[in-house]
Amino acid sequence: MKAIIIAAGSGQRISKYVKSIPKSLINVNGKAIIDYQIRALKQAGINEIIIVTGKFGEKFKMKDIQYVKDPDHQNHDILGSLMEAKEFLKDEVIVLYSDIIFEYKIIKQILDSKKNISIAIDNNWEQHYEGRTEHPKSEAENVLINEKKEIVEIRKNIENKNNNVGEFLGIIKFSKQGGDIFIKKYENAIRKEKKKFHDASSISKAYLTDMLQELIEQGVKIEPVFISGKWSEIDTMQDLKRAEKLFSN
Repeated sequence: MKAIIIAAGSGQRISKYVKSIPKSLINVNGKAIIDYQIRALKQAGINEIIIVTGKFGEKFKMKDIQYVKDPDHQNHDILGSLMEAKEFLKDEVIVLYSDIIFEYKIIKQILDSKKNISIAIDNNWEQHYEGRTEHPKSEAENVLINEKKEIVEIRKNIENKNNNVGEFLGIIKFSKQGGDIFIKKYENAIRKEKKKFHDASSISKAYLTDMLQELIEQGVKIEPVFISGKWSEIDTMQDLKRAEKLFSN
C-alpha cells in the first residue's frame, strides 16, 4: 500500500497570511499539517509515501519520502497534479488532499474497504461549518447518497433535503484495478477535451471531484466510507484556529 499526498497548490486564501511555504507545511500546534498525515499513515502501516509538490517544493525536508514535482501546477488544478504521479496509481494506493488533518482511525476505516474506488465521507459535516464565516458550507465538496447507500452525485453546494448528503474529506482509496480505471477514464476525457468538464471550465482546471463525477456518470461504482473521528480542513486562518483547538491534545 502506498499513499499520495497532493501538495502542489498554493492555498490562496491562507497564503497571504503565511508567506513562502506550502499550505501543507503550516503548523498546527507546532507540527506541520503534512506531519499529522504522515504520522497517521505510518500508524496504519503505510510507509511508502509520495508527495506531489509545486511552488516552494524545496521547503519539504521529510526523509524517506518520494517527491514528484508538478512543474505545471499553476496551469491546472488538483486533478492535474495527481496525474503527475499517475505511475503510483498502478498499485493499491490512498490519495490525500494536503490540507486536512485527521485521526489514524479515519485512515483505518477507509483501508477496510475492499472496493476498487472508495472515498471517505462525513455524514455529520454540517456541524463543522458552524462559525466558519470565511469558509461557508456552500463550499463543501458534497456527496449525495441514495437509499441504497450508493453515491449518485459529488459536487459543491448540494442541498441537504433528506439528510442524505455528506462531505467528501479528500481521502480516496484505489485498488490496482481502481487506479487503472481512473487513469483510463481521465486519459479518455483528455482526448475528448471539451470547454467544460462538469463544474470546471475544462478538464485541465478540474478538481478530483469533477473526475469522480465523470466516473459515476459512466457507471463506475464508488464506495462511500462513512467515517467517524476527528478531522479538520485548513483553508483559512479561521480554520487553522479551529484545528488547533480540535487537535490540542
